[in-house]
Amino acid sequence: MPDIFVAKTADFPDGERRIVTDGAREIGVFHWQGELYAYENLCLHQGGPACEGLMMHKVEDVLGPDRTWIGQRFSKDEMHFVCPWHGYEYDVKTGECAADRRLKLKSFTVERRGEDIYVIT
Repeated sequence: MPDIFVAKTADFPDGERRIVTDGAREIGVFHWQGELYAYENLCLHQGGPACEGLMMHKVEDVLGPDRTWIGQRFSKDEMHFVCPWHGYEYDVKTGECAADRRLKLKSFTVERRGEDIYVIT
């Protein structure tokens, strides 16, 4: 299969995503903190469009020195995307399901070639 053109580097800013097609398969490509990640757009739960949902920072509990719960905050480093069908969350950097890290979306290599970005299939 030929590699799939995603975008020109200048047209794909950090924090954005694109959905590209490879025949009948869709692939979500994420640009996060200067890195590129690509996953099959197929939720492990019931086959929904996992890569098309809301992107949000991981919610973390804040604990005091005595391990009591103080509150919650958004992570500065971990970004999730949420399948719009039933809310399964996936880590942008790993493709792992946030609720069960043993579950992982099919990933693809992403390459920069000059000013162009490609998914390697």
